[in-house]
Amino acid sequence: MMIEKCDNVMIVGAGLAGSEAAWQLASRGIRVTLVEQRPERMTPAHKTGSFAELVCSNSLGADNISSPAGILKKELRLMNSLIMECAESSRLPAGRALAVDRERFAELVTERITSHPLITLEHREVTEIAEGPVILASGPLTSTALADKIRDMTGGKFLYFYDAVSPVLELASIDMNRAFWGSRYEENSDYLNCPMNKDEYEYFQEQLVNAERAPRHDFEKKVPYFEACLPVEEIASRGVDTLRFGPLKPVGLTDPATGERPYAVVQLRRDNKEGSLYNIVGFQTNLKWGEQDRVFRLIPALSNAEFARYGVMHRNVYVNAPEVLDEQLRIKGTEDIYLAGQITGVEGYMESTAMGMVAALNSFSHIRGGAPLEWPRETAIGSLLFYLSDAEVKTFRPMNVNLGILPKLNEKIRDKRERCAKVAQISEEAISRYISERKDIFPAKEDISR
Repeated sequence: MMIEKCDNVMIVGAGLAGSEAAWQLASRGIRVTLVEQRPERMTPAHKTGSFAELVCSNSLGADNISSPAGILKKELRLMNSLIMECAESSRLPAGRALAVDRERFAELVTERITSHPLITLEHREVTEIAEGPVILASGPLTSTALADKIRDMTGGKFLYFYDAVSPVLELASIDMNRAFWGSRYEENSDYLNCPMNKDEYEYFQEQLVNAERAPRHDFEKKVPYFEACLPVEEIASRGVDTLRFGPLKPVGLTDPATGERPYAVVQLRRDNKEGSLYNIVGFQTNLKWGEQDRVFRLIPALSNAEFARYGVMHRNVYVNAPEVLDEQLRIKGTEDIYLAGQITGVEGYMESTAMGMVAALNSFSHIRGGAPLEWPRETAIGSLLFYLSDAEVKTFRPMNVNLGILPKLNEKIRDKRERCAKVAQISEEAISRYISERKDIFPAKEDISR
């Protein structure tokens, strides 16, 4: 069926969520005005004006059914996600993870969005919230002016946390005589491993803990870190061996130079298609740039490393979702003003993409006069939405998809991977059934107006 065109929807922000939302609506015949402030006004973390620019890791997380992240990706694929399609086309080797060439990925998303005849682009900063239908997907780096407007509309229920970005190195500058290729427990060699012995590790840990960090303003000092993305120096400060049980764990790896498991291992992951750039896995940091030069070069294989990009830290904003959003991701008290992406209180690239998908389809149903969408609780998307509406208000924090928010199984399965695979089976059956039942929202792919 061809879907008739209707009134315009404004989407603010062309990140992962905004781009996904724009594509889903335009693909269903809805005219979209997509407003993005970059490149006219940049954020502290973005480097380009491209859509869906990945400012942190180039990994979109695990991509196998024995992981919650893989379950979410499966659901997005079944719903014809633009972000997933572009990720597949720019994929890089990364073991069981879905990593992308960040530049190519952003180029693909930008090309698809800018070439769609029903999407009109405006490059400007949004300082006022227009009458609906509007989807606010301005992201965790929402400008101060717009954040103030959202704060006013939500009764001041805005929260913050800090996120940090890992540095990126030039492969040619790495000492390959002190590194080896390999992935934990697997035969593929998608990661470059930089081993350290006990003395090297302990000196590195000491210097890391005592390194000078970039200052925060006084009003920012009480803002918490997001626990799933702690700066590496913060992890190191929690104990001498904390890194060895975290991002530097050596399990599943054997150094071919010694035939033994290293004391600690720093892993690097490809950052671009050409393989000329690699990021340091798990090394989100707020160290001053000069300190990054000094401390990270204490890792033997990185003694002469050249930095293509230093690590940075930035403040993320999100709303107290249980208090301010309804189950459709609308701001309570409004009819058609939606939030999408990380600002809703989810954390992670694909979680943000999913909230862009949800906001778009909820808006589409509302525009068409259809019944509100009730996402199946057994799915990763349904569970994220349940968390946003049901979490304890006083302790609400951003959430990644995980087994803890998905419904418990009726049977006991001890092995985590097997348990997750069973959850994945239930999720796929539920989302497939839902797509079949709601053909008004999910027309066949070949019937969607492009």
